[in-house]
Amino acid sequence: MKNIFLIVTLIISTLSFSQDKKAQTLLNEVSSKAKAYNNISIDFKYTLENLSENIKQETRGDVVLEGDKYRLNILGSTRVYDGKTLYSISPDDEEVTISTENADDENSITPSKMLTFYEDGYTYKMDITQNVKGRKIQYVKLTPIDSNAEIKYVLLGIDAQTKHIYNLIEVGNNGTKTTLTVNSFKTNQPISKSLFTFDENKYKDYYINKLD
Repeated sequence: MKNIFLIVTLIISTLSFSQDKKAQTLLNEVSSKAKAYNNISIDFKYTLENLSENIKQETRGDVVLEGDKYRLNILGSTRVYDGKTLYSISPDDEEVTISTENADDENSITPSKMLTFYEDGYTYKMDITQNVKGRKIQYVKLTPIDSNAEIKYVLLGIDAQTKHIYNLIEVGNNGTKTTLTVNSFKTNQPISKSLFTFDENKYKDYYINKLD
């Protein structure tokens, strides 16, 4: 959407009326707080559901975020992003895939953008409030501006007291719903300087697949 220069003025004026001011204030608070931390460590539960296809999968994972960098462990694999290059390490296949993330894809919610993805490419408004084990969770509904996006909408659950993200529910146009629920949220933890560095010497027996 950033390339539609001829109607940018119309888009800006339209969004200024369609955005929910309370939602905007809340999201700004969440974003500012996340950016103030040196690093964030999250343990989470990930659920994928598609009722029409009778699919339901659950798994747990963890991720460490530092600026644009991250180290994600999920489904027995590890993904390391050093800010420029993504290394996907699969012990089961004994393979490492080396690629670059497409930072221009506004509708792709990657770990490095998980706490700030909503800043561009979405309209948003306040949704329901739920009480989860004594915690007030305020949901914000985000809808992609791009009408061709694969995502139908996203519900972002925010702890009203801490201003931390509690969960993220993404609903696709194909009926698939993915939910990421935060079990543990820690900040400014002591981490190794090499955490976001890929050491090829540790994977001498792996097949290295370099993508353009």
